[in-house]
Amino acid sequence: MTGTASRYLYLVRHGEASPDESGLTEGGRRQAALLGQRLRDVPFAAVHHGPLPRAEQTARLIGEQLENVPLHVSEVAGDYVPHMPERQELPAESADFFLRFLGGATEEERARGPELARRALDLFTGPVDGEEDRHELVVTHNFLVAWLVRDAMHAPKWRWLGLNYGNAALTVIRYTPGRPASVLLSNDMRHLPTELRWTGFPPELRSWT
Repeated sequence: MTGTASRYLYLVRHGEASPDESGLTEGGRRQAALLGQRLRDVPFAAVHHGPLPRAEQTARLIGEQLENVPLHVSEVAGDYVPHMPERQELPAESADFFLRFLGGATEEERARGPELARRALDLFTGPVDGEEDRHELVVTHNFLVAWLVRDAMHAPKWRWLGLNYGNAALTVIRYTPGRPASVLLSNDMRHLPTELRWTGFPPELRSWT
């Protein structure tokens, strides 16, 4: 009879992107390489990454620091809006702010994002079959990191909004059989020098750093 084991899910927002988002800046490439060095001793079973260039390049640079770990491109690890809340779901004091933020989403994004988000939960969360713990890395975008952290904390679906993650920052969630998920690390940047930290954050959220 096959048992179940813990999954360790490592979540990374891509490195700093160029203004046109066609790839990484020099700083973004440094961020990715330094994160790869930090992760080189983790026994990853796989690295998943989104299809956009900034995620693909980040995953490749991390992968260069790992030994024989396969890289898998997945639209589920891509950049999309995971949940479109109705006004009544949101706190009254912040509903206008969040609805303005989401106002530019197209009908296709509104329909497709939640389906990809459901698939992400199926693919990336929960304990795993077998006797050995599994370590997986997902190189993705801010929205998906926020969505998965929200789920691990059993927060309402809208609460992915307002969670921000720095470029190449590390978040780790553990899924242990018979226990609730645990967020072991969130937005950890200790592998980055000061000048490479907090990129990807709005200026008002960086003012206290």
